[in-house]
Amino acid sequence: MAALRYAGLDDTDSEDELPLGWEQRTTKDGWVYYANHTEEKTQWEHPKTGKRKRIAGDLPYGWEQETDENGQVYFVDHINKRTTYLDPRLAFTVDDNPTKPTNRQRYDGSTTAMEILQGRDFTGKVVVVTGANSGIGFETAKSFALHGAHVILACRNMSRANEAVSLILGEWHKAKVEAMTLDLAQLRSVQHFAQAFKAKNVSLHVLVCNAAAFALPWSLTKDGLETTFQVNHLGHFYLVQLLQDVLCRSAPARVVVVSSESHRFTDINDSSGKLDFSRLSPSKNDYWAMLAYNRSKLCNILFSNELHRRLSPRGVTSNAVHPGNMMYSSIHRNWWVYTLLFTLARPFTKSMACVQFGKPILSLYQNARLPLSAVASQL
Repeated sequence: MAALRYAGLDDTDSEDELPLGWEQRTTKDGWVYYANHTEEKTQWEHPKTGKRKRIAGDLPYGWEQETDENGQVYFVDHINKRTTYLDPRLAFTVDDNPTKPTNRQRYDGSTTAMEILQGRDFTGKVVVVTGANSGIGFETAKSFALHGAHVILACRNMSRANEAVSLILGEWHKAKVEAMTLDLAQLRSVQHFAQAFKAKNVSLHVLVCNAAAFALPWSLTKDGLETTFQVNHLGHFYLVQLLQDVLCRSAPARVVVVSSESHRFTDINDSSGKLDFSRLSPSKNDYWAMLAYNRSKLCNILFSNELHRRLSPRGVTSNAVHPGNMMYSSIHRNWWVYTLLFTLARPFTKSMACVQFGKPILSLYQNARLPLSAVASQL
């Protein structure tokens, strides 16, 4: 039991407790067998229950399988800095003839990103996340990177982006993660990012349009457009257009646009029902920060829906996702009133690890609640 406790497997069912002198082991392909050290023999069946078992899923987060100089497989826990020859998945074995799974919901509002991606292998997948140096973007980027994907953090502030990269590498030194400059408030920067990405000559399997501005005072970008509209919508719109050919070549691929339920509290039409372009990039006199944010989120959804209609026949799906009501993040940092509101609401909101659970809006999954990571990963 001491060895089991060392590997974190001491909480076992009494029915499965092995007799004295027996040891539970696993093969490289995940099957469980039992070694009798007294009689020096092995067998597939549990010595008490007679059941055959196999490992369920991949290694837990933080664990890695290695092979020593004698060819013996061992396991490294990078979080707790320990090594063991016992497979940590032995706590989660399943019978050789499992019963039919139930249809109960797998995830809920408190499910974390790491739980959602548990068992998924994204080795060989390339993921780009905008605004990935903090908040939702960082958790999304980290989750994919720790599950094998090559993740690119597309950020305006490279100092913070590099710090985010270091944090991810600190959790897993083999993570394939890097930062690239992307300032959505400058269309030329978007163009330069797309050119630099294409120069890498890699695929693009998931593009998460996450970066956003909230409660900004009125200002114009260098391109002459209202900042909230350009950062939240137009910059991402342009980015997707520039990378559309790469997405199609990489199919199956996916675009995830982080929107908001607040899109319901505005409109972009005039009194006659026609699109009013002046509402998208209003003058200073007609500007209200909250309305500007809501309208940009409505544009996100309309864009995602149309993008899916056009590209899904070519293997590229698109989803607009609502990450959760009253999410506590740093997006509110531009106005002290919203900072106070979010601070008061913080005890009742999700943590950043849980915000991956979003509600796809006007997408493939209308009437369903799926996590952002799950939406992005269903390729």
